[in-house]
Formats: sequence, C-alpha cells, structure tokens
Amino acid sequence: MFRKLKPWISAFRLRTLPLSVSGIILGTSFAFYNGKFSYWVLGLAILTTVALQILSNLANDYGDSANGADNDDRVGPMRAVQSGDITPEEMMEAIKFNVVLVIMFTVCLIWGAFGPTNFLFLLLFLFLGGLAMYAALNYTMGESPYGYRALGDVFVFVFFGLVSTIGSYVLYRHTVDHLVILPAISLGLLSVGVLNLNNMRDIKSDENSGKITLAVKLGLSKAKKYHFLLVGGAMLMAVLFCVFYYVSYFNLLFLIAFLPFTIHLLKIKAAKQPSDFDSQLKVLALSTFLFSILLGIGYIL
Repeated sequence: MFRKLKPWISAFRLRTLPLSVSGIILGTSFAFYNGKFSYWVLGLAILTTVALQILSNLANDYGDSANGADNDDRVGPMRAVQSGDITPEEMMEAIKFNVVLVIMFTVCLIWGAFGPTNFLFLLLFLFLGGLAMYAALNYTMGESPYGYRALGDVFVFVFFGLVSTIGSYVLYRHTVDHLVILPAISLGLLSVGVLNLNNMRDIKSDENSGKITLAVKLGLSKAKKYHFLLVGGAMLMAVLFCVFYYVSYFNLLFLIAFLPFTIHLLKIKAAKQPSDFDSQLKVLALSTFLFSILLGIGYIL
C-alpha cells in the first residue's frame, strides 16, 4: 500500500496538521497555567489528533473523488485518487488502517488521562472520540455526506474549536473551566475561516458537482463578508478573553498574530480569482497556529 511514498505524503496533506493541534496547544497551556500537566497526555493527544486529521484528509480524498467534486475545474492541489497515483481500493485500505490507529490512540489517551476512577469522563470521551471519527469519515463519504449539505462549518467549529480546546483541558484537569471557553470559540471561528477559504476557492467546481457548501449557498460576495465575520469575531473573542483574564503583559503576546490576520483580510478583500483564495489557506492556517502558541505561552510565562 505504501510503495509510492510521495503520493501518500501528499494525500496526508501535512500542511493541515498544525491547525489540527492548535486546540491541543491551547488546552494544554491553560491546564499547565492551572497546575496540571502530563507529557503522556500531551503526546497521546497529539498522536490522536494527527491520526484523526489524516483520517479526515484520506476520507475527503476518497469521498470527493467518488462524488465528482474533484474534477478539472478544481483549483487546489490535485488529490491522490483524482490523479490516479492511488487507486480507490488502496485509499479505502489506508482509511481502514487509520481507523484502527485512531481507535488505538483514543483508547490509550482516555485511559491514560482518566483511568478507572473517572468512569463518567471515560464514557463521555469515548463518545466524543466516536463522534470525531464519524465527523472525519462522513464529511465527504457515505450516502449523505454532511460536507455536501453546508454543515461542514458547524462540525469544524465544534471539533476544531470547542472539543479540541476544552476537551484537551479536561484531559488534564478533569473538570470544565470557563477559562478556556473564549479561546475555544476564537479557535473554532478561525478554523471555520480556513474551511471557508477552501470553499470560496472551490465555489464554482463545487456548485457544478452538486457539493453544496455554505460558500455555495451564500455566493462569493457574501462568503467574503462571512469570512470577515469569522476572523474578526475570533480576534474580538481573544481581546475579550484578555480583558476578562488579564494577569500580566505576557498575556498580550497573541496580539502579534493580529498582524498576519489583518494582512490576510486585506488580501481576501481584494481576492477575485480562485487562486487568490488558495494562496491564503496556508497563511491563515499557520497564523492560527501562531496565535494558539502565543496565547498559550502568554499565560505560562
């Protein structure tokens, strides 16, 4: 299955991984700030999140190819199945293998974080792990993929923002804390922004193939306004968080990330061609990663 290393690495879409671990960084940082930390939990949380993200990427590659969304009109990098470098059968085998990995890492993470003494949390996180796997597989796969019904934004906000940030905090502290709610919302909005960029780039090809994203429903002009609300709302949530939980000047470090966010929004305002949106995907994803690091470090120092 892995005889062709380069196509598989491309299918893994490694550039998406920093964004996927941003919630882990935030949750871990605030747990550390409140006196709880474990290298084992951190390592297993990252492995679980990365495995889930790769599972999602492989499933999207397979699903979009099967449903016709990956076609000649698509502007982004050519997918592995679409290009013929990996057959649908090989991709499905890789998806099954990744499912096993995700289950293994998830069980180890939950047991390592809670053990037998926190049975309710153990059950809750097993349930959340199952939902996360469902979300990863069914964005573009299955008989009625939710990504084709303009529901992708909701799932990304919930799992990349709320579940990732608040959930990782609970892994350490075994309790939900209001401290992480605003950062989780901020990260969720930025993560949806990355998805919206992708959907704005593919708006024509998605519409032609019957993939109804929120960007397709809104149209390009309104989708750009929606994008400003997402990124601007995330910045506002971060500022409010700092106002409510200000401790020292270090807490203001996250403001550094506002510079690339602002430049990004100016680029989106001027964007006209699909390639203009594609070039900003990495920018927003890495800026969000930087934002998470700076916000977290600002409360550790």
